[in-house]
Amino acid sequence: MAEITAGMVKELRERTDAPMMDCKKALTEAEGDMTRAEEILRVRFGNKASKAAGRVAAEGTVGISISADGKTGTLIEVNSETDFCAKNEDFLKYVSELAQVVNANSPADIEAVAALPMRGATAEEARAQLVGKIGENITPRRFVRTDAQGKLVSYVHGSKIGVLVDLVGGDEALGKDIAMHIAAAKPKSLDASGVDASLIETERRVAIEKAKEAGKPEAMLEKIADGTVQKFLKEVTLLSQTFVKDDKMTIEQLLKSRNASVASFSMFTVGEGIEKAVVDYAAEVAAAAKV
Repeated sequence: MAEITAGMVKELRERTDAPMMDCKKALTEAEGDMTRAEEILRVRFGNKASKAAGRVAAEGTVGISISADGKTGTLIEVNSETDFCAKNEDFLKYVSELAQVVNANSPADIEAVAALPMRGATAEEARAQLVGKIGENITPRRFVRTDAQGKLVSYVHGSKIGVLVDLVGGDEALGKDIAMHIAAAKPKSLDASGVDASLIETERRVAIEKAKEAGKPEAMLEKIADGTVQKFLKEVTLLSQTFVKDDKMTIEQLLKSRNASVASFSMFTVGEGIEKAVVDYAAEVAAAAKV
């Protein structure tokens, strides 16, 4: 039996908002497996306990660069230590330039970005100079570069959410509407074929466990699970989602009405999946007072 530490209980509590004692019980039942414990709490408390394990925590901004013909585009995330830095004019200029450099050079991965030519030197040297000037750690985290089938349209919400849409047909206004919808509704994929199989299996497993706890007959469990999975897929796939500006139509219906389609889309939310240490200033002051 794995030891259930206070730190594990705290982490599960932060992930799910479930009561501390229930977190401890779930971890004990799951023998210390955090993912399984989270599933147990979802069965017990429903979607309240489905907070993403990788919560948005790190600071920074997104940058977007699209070629003049709309055929190539880059979405990039660059992290900083504080939101103060993320709003710095020099930082924002660096992110914008870096997006342009990546779009022009098409590096293989984020590691290759460091060697790209930038400001008469390399992107890494430009980053180091900015770190020296601002005094914070600045890190290009990830990027996606798209060669469009149609034309690329972008949307940035508050510098923290960036969306790049490859729209075939339609016009820029439609593309903007779709991009804004993606930023608001946060679909996981274009359609059901793009949803991670593990996510579908988790939904199915949770649905079956909830149905069992509710006393549903064994013969009904698979049918209940199928219904739950279909509902989940409608909620997380772009084409099936209800358009945020008109709840009487889906995105698929909107696109068909305009003789358009979406070939692909990308979305970054700054800090997604990064845990940032929470500083307990009161504890620090108390500790300092004892020295």
